[in-house]
Amino acid sequence: MWAIDDKRALVVTADFITPVVDDAHTWGRVAAANAVSDVYAMGGRPLFALNLAGWNRDELPLDMLGDVLAGGAQVASEGGFFIVGGHTIDDPEPKYGLAVIGEVSPDKMFTNAGLKPDQDLVLTKPLGIGVITTAIKADVAPSKVADGGVASMVRLNDVAAAIASEGGATGCTDVTGFGLLGHLGRMLIESNVAARIELESVQILPGARELATEGIMPGGSRRNLEASTTMLNAPSIDELDRLLLADAQTSGGLVFGVDPAHTSEVVKRLTDTGHDAACIGSTQLGSPEIHVV
Repeated sequence: MWAIDDKRALVVTADFITPVVDDAHTWGRVAAANAVSDVYAMGGRPLFALNLAGWNRDELPLDMLGDVLAGGAQVASEGGFFIVGGHTIDDPEPKYGLAVIGEVSPDKMFTNAGLKPDQDLVLTKPLGIGVITTAIKADVAPSKVADGGVASMVRLNDVAAAIASEGGATGCTDVTGFGLLGHLGRMLIESNVAARIELESVQILPGARELATEGIMPGGSRRNLEASTTMLNAPSIDELDRLLLADAQTSGGLVFGVDPAHTSEVVKRLTDTGHDAACIGSTQLGSPEIHVV
């Protein structure tokens, strides 16, 4: 974050991913939504972006790259920002994303150090994207399950961020590659608080649990769980549920802290706007720890 003056600051982020779905245009949408999410996670609004792409011209037609870029442009239009250029390199493995410049009011900015004790924790999207995209790549995802995963990934976090801000949220982060355990864990460390998570309140995308039961699980989720071991206190939670809490998300939702007096209204506004949101637990005084019950 770079302050321009007392009322404005710039937020700068960049992210790109390899394909997570087969359709080029949809991949462009997912990658762009994933990249701009960091701006929303700080309470900002994106202003403009640059395309970042790696492309194998010997194996993939340029028309397909055009479809990817068109998907990114669609997300920019939905988010009210502009893509003003970019850069492409030759790459054996295709990659696409955005470098995004956004604006935020310093006194309304979310940080991952902003959680306070005795707040409720709200999650704005279900988990399970890592499982579903792994199944898509293996061509074993039922079409309805795949469609649900795509719909979640292409949903921008702009409305969720605005509702969180209006509800008085402080600490916030988006849930992406390090999973809920990884991203929430980092917030707890930075905020010096503990969290109690109610497993039954954490929503999972339809079909993800069934696929995970069949052994569909990205390697990143297993690494996330291993990395979270020192912070995780979940003696009664089985391995499958732990892995789903650690599931590596692409374009996941936001998790933020809010005063309990505002929780019901915040969750209602989120669900009224189409989000599968839920209060999943609370923060507490104590050393950083995620206690799952």
